[in-house]
Amino acid sequence: MEKLTVVKIGGKVIDDEKSLDAFLVAFSKVEGLKVLVHGGGKIASDFGKKLGIEPQMVDGRRITDQQTIDIVTMVYGGLVSKRIVSKLQAQSINAIGLTGADANIIPANKRPVKTIDFGFVGDIELEKVNGETLIQLIEMGLLPVMAPLTHDQKGNMLNTNADTIAATLASVLAKQYEVNLIYCFEQPGVLSDFEKKTVIPEILTSQVEGLKNDGTISEGMIPKIDCATMALGHGVKKVLIGSFDELEALAQGNSGTLIK
Repeated sequence: MEKLTVVKIGGKVIDDEKSLDAFLVAFSKVEGLKVLVHGGGKIASDFGKKLGIEPQMVDGRRITDQQTIDIVTMVYGGLVSKRIVSKLQAQSINAIGLTGADANIIPANKRPVKTIDFGFVGDIELEKVNGETLIQLIEMGLLPVMAPLTHDQKGNMLNTNADTIAATLASVLAKQYEVNLIYCFEQPGVLSDFEKKTVIPEILTSQVEGLKNDGTISEGMIPKIDCATMALGHGVKKVLIGSFDELEALAQGNSGTLIK
């Protein structure tokens, strides 16, 4: 099977042009077929504030009302997406910026209200993802750049977690390719000691619950690990978590945390 790497990039690197440029140069050097999934939450929050709309967060998750979905659609699907695509074109990579609504790649369900109404937030059903269209784009020589947006097939855009989108696409593409999934962010990996930045080099999925219970895996790392576990359960070969400025070493398995 041909190799393919799904890379999710988020956090501060999206906000800093020099860091983003350096990351995309490294990304262009990753061998084989590639898909890039990006976030952009801070930029969306900053734009909202300029318009007098304060971000509402619950446990790190954005409440996405009508005004907010308009903002994140413009920022994620427009500004951030096209900024990344244009920078990749400068690296001679024929990238195409997409949301889940484009070519119906990722339809989703609006999250039902339980204790909190998250608004226009999408939950994905893996079997409904249109992997064949994505494969066709890749086979045409295009590199998909996916924004963290899906749609409800009723005319509404939905804000959807970028970690989840990356794991979902990796899982779907694993039917066609040998897929590695890489999560890049500010930290060098999953840490056993946050202050000393001590990286856990390898985690087995059988160890995850224990690491959650003892607090080693907590807060924002939990969804990444859950997504990694899901992807591995759907045929993804390996998942790596580490720093955005060590992408080349991550891709070669020489940095970060390996989940297997």
